[in-house]
Amino acid sequence: MKKNRDYTADNEQLARFAKALGHPARITIIEFLASQDSCFFGDIHDELPIAKATVSQHLKELKDAGLIQGDIEPPKVRYCINRANWNRAKQLFDCLFSNCCTDKKICCE
Repeated sequence: MKKNRDYTADNEQLARFAKALGHPARITIIEFLASQDSCFFGDIHDELPIAKATVSQHLKELKDAGLIQGDIEPPKVRYCINRANWNRAKQLFDCLFSNCCTDKKICCE
């Protein structure tokens, strides 16, 4: 890869998804949300051994990356997986993993 080459939009999007998934609490949140249609903040907080403010920050990261979405139903917020972006993340990760180390000798053995 050339040093002066710009990153592709797909590379930037994949990096954003990867960063958002880069914490065990966020993985737990995603797993919890994927197991149901939607849930409220309190339900998510009950699943994690961390403070509410920390859960809120993790939800914000996932939402900013587009992996989850939230609907305000006063006085609560209901969260769910953003299916379109989740499918896009799966596609990008599948592409990355299928292109790495295929048909090449293993170099570190």
